[in-house]
Amino acid sequence: MGKKYANLVLDKQFKIAEIDDRMYGSFVEHMGRAVYEGIYQPGHPKADADGFRQDVMEMVKELNVPIIRYPGGNFVSNFFWEDSVGPKDQRPTRLDLAWRSIETNEVGIQEFNKWTKKIGSEIMMAINLGTRGVADACNLIEYCNHPSGTKYSDLRIRHGKVEPYNIKTWCLGNEMDGPWQLGSKTPEEYGRLATETAKAMKLIDPSIELVSCGSSNTSMETFPVWEAETLMHTYDYVDYISLHQYFDNYEDDPKNYLAKSMEIDHFIKTVIASVDYVKSRKRSKKQINLSFDEWNVWYHSRVGDNIIQTKDNEKKLMTMAKNPWRKAPHILEDVYNMEDALVVGLTLITFLKHADRIKIACLAQLVNVIAPIMTDADGDAWKQTIYYPFLHVSKYGRGIALLPGLQSSKHDTKDYTDVTDVDSAAVYNEETEELTIFAVNRDLEEDITLESNIRSFEGYQFMEHIVLENDNLKAVNTVFEQSITPKKSCEYEMENGILKIKLNKKSWNVIRLKKQK
Repeated sequence: MGKKYANLVLDKQFKIAEIDDRMYGSFVEHMGRAVYEGIYQPGHPKADADGFRQDVMEMVKELNVPIIRYPGGNFVSNFFWEDSVGPKDQRPTRLDLAWRSIETNEVGIQEFNKWTKKIGSEIMMAINLGTRGVADACNLIEYCNHPSGTKYSDLRIRHGKVEPYNIKTWCLGNEMDGPWQLGSKTPEEYGRLATETAKAMKLIDPSIELVSCGSSNTSMETFPVWEAETLMHTYDYVDYISLHQYFDNYEDDPKNYLAKSMEIDHFIKTVIASVDYVKSRKRSKKQINLSFDEWNVWYHSRVGDNIIQTKDNEKKLMTMAKNPWRKAPHILEDVYNMEDALVVGLTLITFLKHADRIKIACLAQLVNVIAPIMTDADGDAWKQTIYYPFLHVSKYGRGIALLPGLQSSKHDTKDYTDVTDVDSAAVYNEETEELTIFAVNRDLEEDITLESNIRSFEGYQFMEHIVLENDNLKAVNTVFEQSITPKKSCEYEMENGILKIKLNKKSWNVIRLKKQK
């Protein structure tokens, strides 16, 4: 076995793209305890006057999430938006068919908008193209975005919201290729419906951006033909196509698990190829970009929850098997460990390396349901392990993504070959004159020295090295103990524009440099 190494060359002239802040978005769906007992819990000691948990809000504010996809997810395909507006005591309770639970509509568009404003975020609104269609989408955008003087804009005003919500990013349905989705469609059916819906919505508000549904995941039999066939209809009317991907480690193979970012890289490149194929066929000058609006680790809760998975596809319709029709059931509450945090970090590194095409990404989800933040209904909120890589990239990953000239020793795993021992991305913030290197050492046995050539960043000096690690990859955080939190390291060498820093085995690393005055 050869010596382990990692060499990185960074040049401020070698740019991938300006990073869209919306790459650090998230997702709140009406399912489980994401909304009720998550962001909203009247009567809790830490709830504000509107019933929102302030401990959760502070953690979300720290993440600086610029956009949040809402209200689903599978939930949206049977969402009646009219039920979620107006006086609360007049709102109906409905059966949520996606998750076989009860939806009281205590939190709706008005409340969620108020919450996003409190945390400094915007809404990415999904519309129901499962059981509804063009007319209802038009009514909803009129309600949200038209100033006044029409049926639905005046209804919003009567509901106490004089100024429009001005929601600017809209998803044309959710996972419409999936057999688990209410009202699922063939590519032709979806393409036609989404096109007509997009045309109508942009007549009402030409300033909006629209996301067309891509494949639900790479294991769909129709992937990537779905992308090409649906975009042949929607290409001229939409701005993005969606990607969804979740990772698992059912086989308990950490080495293979930490290589799965290669899979997401291949997914992104395949979708780009499909999109640009349609661009060529249409002889269009317009570029469609990517909205990776569902991504995360998701598998821990699939073993323990009272749910059934149908045999059609790995993602599956998740159905409450025992005690259905409850409000805010405890479902999909993954407890994340150290290796999950590394996978989240590797995914974010992959996104940065595709910043020229990925403009929106939504960590799914935000609170309680496969989330970085968890709450105890009777106690405190706490940060899961995956909170920290997301925090670091959201905080320090604003600016220009640089093309990383990375050479690293490699290894093979069960499913992947030529996996680099170290993966890395870098962001240059011209305004603050800071350079940040994000790196994961996914070698399970050896520390590796990262040698970075930053000679083009003349006058830049080491600021800090943030490390997230735990020798036990199965270690988790709980409400009682935060066993995995970031720490600082000051061990480095820097001479003639070459920075050498040790990356501990199986660790997440943030290396920050700043120009000295």
